[in-house]
This record gives sequence, C-alpha cells and structure tokens, in this order.
Amino acid sequence: MNILFLGSGNVATHLALAIHKTEHRIVQVYSRKKASAAVLANRLGVPYTHLVEEIIQDADLYIYAVSDDALESLVSLNIALQAMHVHTAGSVAMDIFKGYKKHYGVLYPLQSLSKDKAIDFQKVPLLLEASDAVTKQALNVLAKEISGQVHHYNTEQRLKIHLAAVFANNFVNHLFHIASDIMESSDVDFNLLKPLIKETVEKISHLSPAEAQTGPAKRNDQKIMKQHMEMLKDQPKLQKLYRDLSQMILEQYLHQS
Repeated sequence: MNILFLGSGNVATHLALAIHKTEHRIVQVYSRKKASAAVLANRLGVPYTHLVEEIIQDADLYIYAVSDDALESLVSLNIALQAMHVHTAGSVAMDIFKGYKKHYGVLYPLQSLSKDKAIDFQKVPLLLEASDAVTKQALNVLAKEISGQVHHYNTEQRLKIHLAAVFANNFVNHLFHIASDIMESSDVDFNLLKPLIKETVEKISHLSPAEAQTGPAKRNDQKIMKQHMEMLKDQPKLQKLYRDLSQMILEQYLHQS
C-alpha cells in the first residue's frame, strides 16, 4: 500500500518508522508544523508538506496521527474520498469519520511513545477497528506486519481501555514525579527507588494487581499512615491524595477480608 501520514509527533514517528521497515511505501508526511514534518520525512526519505492543499490525493491509506483537536479539523477535509482513513487515538470514536469518508477505522498503539526513546514495535499492542470488511482486512494485514500483538475492539471497549491506560501509565508516572520530589527534598537520589518500581511492575506479570498490593493502607497500619500525613502537612494537595488513595486501598481490602 501507499501510505500517507498526517502528523509527525510521537505516535506518527514510531508508527511510520515501523511501517517503513515493511514493503509498504510511505509517500508523504503532512504536519501543520513544517519543521516537524521535515524531521520525520527526512528520517523516512520521503516528501513532506505543511500545506493541506499539497497533500497527495492518490494514496491507499491515510493515517491521522495527530492530537484530538487537530483530528476534528482534518477529517472533514476533501482528501482522497475513496481511500482508507484511520486515526490512532485511543479516546476518539471511529465514527468521527462517518459522513466524510467511505472507508475508515482506527489503528491505536497501546503504548507510551516518545520520539527519542527507541522501542520494539513488535511488542506494542495494536488495537484495530474498521467501518467495513475491506478496511478491516487491510488494517489487519498491515498491523500484523509491524506488531506481534493485534487485537480488534469496538469504540466503547477502546475508550475504556484508554481510560484504564491513563490510570496505569499517566497517573502512575505522575506519582513517580511526586516520589522523585519527595526524595530530592531530602537530598536523596530518586534512583534508589528504581529497583522497587521495577519489582512492582514485574510482580504483576505473575500476580493480579489485587494480589500484589502491599503497604500500610492494606495492612491498616494507622500509626504509619498518620506519620506520613503529618509529614505532608505543608502540602495539603499531596496530603489529600495520600488520604484518598489510602482510604480506597483500605476499603478494598477490608471488603475482601
């Protein structure tokens, strides 16, 4: 297939580089930011543009790897109406294309991606959804060439998966940030926590999160929790977060006992 990328950010970069290793041909990169389009296009050795009117009209597949706001403004454009059009968003319904395109779908990489962090794309789960059998087949073939984990989920399921991913990744990473600040406030290297973090993640390969839970809230260790709350007395937002999370864990395990 001839494939055109709309977008040049984190997702577009990793997905385009993965596809570039196959026999499919990336024919152009479009981005509203000319410099960003140029960087990705140069890595791929393909043309680029930042002008909508210069988007090539005869590609087979158009991949919209852009922000949700940008996606809304792009789908209604009169671009290759007979081609397949897919977006890569976890939180946007497939039917955003409905009424604008004939063949459309979703190709959502369920992974936290950063341009400058290399990743084995074969291990990235790809979640697919399609408006019709032709698009479904084409996406399935493409996805299996770049990933060993291809799954088909509808919009409702994907939105729930995205919500779960925000808790599992975005919120957890922010908690890492909080932990780092706490360590640095006492002139302690955050790296000291990394073996603990690694073990926490590795443990759920063998146990469910419920089974893997440890800590003072699970034990209902009120003395330790009060000590922690006192240490956070000058940071009311963190104190509330600590209290709320501890209470949720406490209620969960009191209920199970």
